[in-house]
Amino acid sequence: MAIKINRMLSSRFTQWLLYKFIRMYSLSFRLEVQNEEAWLNAYLKNDKRILLCVHHQQFFAAIRYFQKYRDYCPGLMISQSKDGELIAAVANRTGWTTVRGSSSKGGGDALKGMIDHLGTHRLAAHIIDGPRGPFGKVKPGAIRLAHGEETVIVPFYIQANRAWYANSWDKFLLPKPFSKVILRFGEELTFPETDSESAFEDHRLALEDVMFSDNERLKRECLAA
Repeated sequence: MAIKINRMLSSRFTQWLLYKFIRMYSLSFRLEVQNEEAWLNAYLKNDKRILLCVHHQQFFAAIRYFQKYRDYCPGLMISQSKDGELIAAVANRTGWTTVRGSSSKGGGDALKGMIDHLGTHRLAAHIIDGPRGPFGKVKPGAIRLAHGEETVIVPFYIQANRAWYANSWDKFLLPKPFSKVILRFGEELTFPETDSESAFEDHRLALEDVMFSDNERLKRECLAA
């Protein structure tokens, strides 16, 4: 049974079907994008390297919109799990370059691949608390990427006024059809490279605190709308 499921998840038809479903489903969102201009203009005009950071809970609702960045050859680290294979296939169809690996498997090679990608194309995205959580806990990879290429971190958050939440470690967010969905980009964050373990941990906690508090603020705004 497990073998059949794995074959199904790895089939091109299943991957194509999921990609089409996400595109069609996302058309129903009343999407509002906030604060995109500042970081995008900086990327296009100032040769900044940009790392977009998000919670694992929220990446689904960004997939369709993020196809607009395909001409910039953005990168994305995806785990080597079977689920990751399916997600990577969808991401590749939207024009993103996937680098396979995670904190639990293949992380070193994947991190190097992401650093190389940022050095060449200057744009990538990173799921800060994947692949196993806990929710909101920033893994070291985001900070290492920021240090490795003197990269600017731009957090982004997605919330909906009506949504379903999965019974999973991240309470995965699936906006309901025709709900209002806000995609909000946060302020640019920079973390200078350091050899100090305590300074590195301070950077990690700073990103964690900013993303948790800004996400909670947006959630309250959406529910009140």
